[in-house]
Parts: sequence; structure tokens; C-alpha cells
Amino acid sequence: MDSPRDLDMLYSLAYEELRRLARAALRREAHATLSPTTLVHEAWLKLRGSRALHAESPLHFKRIAARAMRQVLVEAARRRHAAKRGDGIAFVTFDESVGDSAAPADVGQDDILALDAALDDLARRHPRQAEMIEARYFAGLSVPETAEVMGLSEATIHRDWRAARAWLAVELSRAG
Repeated sequence: MDSPRDLDMLYSLAYEELRRLARAALRREAHATLSPTTLVHEAWLKLRGSRALHAESPLHFKRIAARAMRQVLVEAARRRHAAKRGDGIAFVTFDESVGDSAAPADVGQDDILALDAALDDLARRHPRQAEMIEARYFAGLSVPETAEVMGLSEATIHRDWRAARAWLAVELSRAG
């Protein structure tokens, strides 16, 4: 699915789901300045401009779109943070009770920045765990969907989820 036409089709198919994910992400962000529509559209512009974008399936596209939304959220948080230096960093709590999407509650601008830095560090140490967190948190993929898109068993996803959550909790507590 390399052609712009294929990508446009995937975007059209995933648009409402991406808006739902964007609404959920922005609801958790205490200082959101983006609307769900703006977040999805900015992520799409980021994706559309990528020459190396290759989505193997709608689930894979959703995961790629989630990464773009993460980048847009981080960029927005950095802009707000630069304008308002000095706030303390709060903790990000992963809550499995929020749908299938393993979403943290009340994520503020500093939380997004701390989470982004921690995920980058996790990606250097355990790339698979970082990809799994990104798929579950930003793309809202369920355990079976994450297992499918990553080509892993559900047991491995559960095991990585527990390990990554524990590691992130320690890292985020250090950031606070």
C-alpha cells in the first residue's frame, strides 16, 4: 500500500477511529490547545509528507498514524512549555480500565514531554516494548490487535506491557 491513493483510502477508513483516539488523548491532556480534528489533520499532514510511508494493513496504518499523533502532541506540548517554563512535571498513570486502550488519565503538557522522553529511552533499551506501548497508548490498539500488528503472541504483549509499565513508572517518577 505505497501509493498516495492507497494511503488516502486508509486515512478515509480510519478517520473516525483516529478522531475518537484524538478526542480521548486530548481529554486526558490537561492543557490541550488542539481540537481532535486538528490533531488528526496535523498527523495526516505529517504522514502525507513522508516519502517512506508504507502501511501493510489498516491496523499498521493506525499504528503509524498514532506515532504521528504522538509527535504532534509532543510538538504542541513543547511549544506550550517553552512559553511557560517552570512548571513541575506530574506523573503519568496507565489505567487499563479505560476501554481497550491502556490510556493514562489527565496527561498534561509536561506529562506528554516526560512520557515522550521516557519512551525514547525505552526504545533505545527495549525497542519492542516501546513499540508496544505506542501501539496500545497512542493507537488505542487492544492486546489482540497489538499482537497481530507486531507479529507476536498475546502472552508476549501482556508480558512486555507489564515490564514496560513498571519501567516507565520508575522513569516517570524520577522525572517528577
